[in-house]
Amino acid sequence: MSAPASLFTGIIAANAREDLGIYGVHVHQEGVGEAEHRFRADDLVHVFSCSKTFTALAVGMLGDAGALRVTDRLVDVVPPRGEVAPGVEDITLEHLLTMTSGSSFTCFTEREKLEADVASAFFAAPLSSAPGARFDYSNGSTYMLARAVDAVAGEDLREFLMPRLFAPLGIANPQWFRCRGGHSWGAYGLHLRTAKLARLGRLLLQSGAWDGTQLVSSDWVEAMHADWVPTGREDGEDTARYGYQVWDCAPEGAWRADGNYGQYSIVLPRERAVVTVTAHLEGGRMHEILTALWRDLLPRLR
Repeated sequence: MSAPASLFTGIIAANAREDLGIYGVHVHQEGVGEAEHRFRADDLVHVFSCSKTFTALAVGMLGDAGALRVTDRLVDVVPPRGEVAPGVEDITLEHLLTMTSGSSFTCFTEREKLEADVASAFFAAPLSSAPGARFDYSNGSTYMLARAVDAVAGEDLREFLMPRLFAPLGIANPQWFRCRGGHSWGAYGLHLRTAKLARLGRLLLQSGAWDGTQLVSSDWVEAMHADWVPTGREDGEDTARYGYQVWDCAPEGAWRADGNYGQYSIVLPRERAVVTVTAHLEGGRMHEILTALWRDLLPRLR
């Protein structure tokens, strides 16, 4: 859909003035419709940690079916095949969802990513803190959620989500990177165009419903942002609190899927809207995009 010029005027100016590296901005607002502005070709984009939110939805679907609970211990859901470091047996799925597992295996280094058996490496890694004691952002925690989906559903995360989420949302055959063992990374690796990522935010805004079908329960969507975990970060309200693989936002009631370099799908309940951005902004500046959105786009939705 062609965007009304006035809606994107401010963010267009900010992108040029502040060199924000935005690829595209998509807006969905109930009762108004959809609009998108492109700064470059509408290519598939690695949405990085926005992948985590899709993984959380898969966990919620299995929870809705009674196949698992967030209080389940990881070792009971994904039986270890080797060494288990002291205390790891106390990690629950909720600890993984909220990034409070305490595991030192965060899966950020190339060595960790190239492990022949990533799950075994996670189980064997010593704890850096007791489960539940501290927030520590971790790709490893989300990878283990993906393995939990695999173990309970009997199929890989991506294959589990194909008929249950991707197909209903009109996302055909999405690419999702896998580990050496053939399992979807869960934490990152999903590639989408801006408007397709926007459908994630719209599903969350609609409390898990899509075209009259409840894909995941409203209870699960509510739980994803019901009890925020303090992150201990001091770089602003947009990084201060974390839920089930989603971040709290500075504007009241807003929350988001968030990926490296400026991939965002932001749920704005007060405005009954979703703002989605794909971008590439390096140097630790990605949250400058959020600042620009709050200043130059959000007021236009009100």
